[in-house]
Amino acid sequence: MALMIRAELGLDPWDVFHQGLAERTGWSFGVVTIVVGAAVLLLWLPMRQRPGLGTVSNVVVIGLAVDASLRWLPAPDAWAWRAAFLVSGVVLNAVAGGAYIGARLGPGPRDGLMTGMVRRTGRSVRLIRTSIEVAVLAVGFVLGGSVGLGTVLYALTIGPLVQVFLPLLTVPERATGRTVAAGGSDSGEPAERAPGSSGTPAPTPAG
Repeated sequence: MALMIRAELGLDPWDVFHQGLAERTGWSFGVVTIVVGAAVLLLWLPMRQRPGLGTVSNVVVIGLAVDASLRWLPAPDAWAWRAAFLVSGVVLNAVAGGAYIGARLGPGPRDGLMTGMVRRTGRSVRLIRTSIEVAVLAVGFVLGGSVGLGTVLYALTIGPLVQVFLPLLTVPERATGRTVAAGGSDSGEPAERAPGSSGTPAPTPAG
């Protein structure tokens, strides 16, 4: 996340929203990420979603980590370095996503919101996920978040990249010895129900 912010070439939809709020409130990017994560978690209550260790960690750890990273990570001027930061950020996001999903310790607040809405409405993952991300992207853009090449690159590549890393990083289930199929989401859903398998962008580790 910090690499993509420093690249200044556009962020993924949720981070566009986070950045826009940070611009308006004066809070750090990490603090905004934590506050938004906690607020989204409250939306789980009427949907009877159950948080896990991964859910709580997602709310707290990512915000602290991105603020710490932004304190020491430079903002390059050269376009080549900015492009390298962007690509590195997307790839590392996919690696982190594969590890986070594969840990099987609970979905992040944003993906839990998505899966909860799917269950409550009966609508497809594709429709719910796309609706949420378009909404946060639009609001974030209006608030001043960064939309650009990075936004498009993330949308097109995060799903395939997570699909590559997920089988390598998934912890086997003790009862069956099976692993999550490639293309899962950070909701812990198998591939056939996962956002990445429906043609929409896979979730961020911030999810």
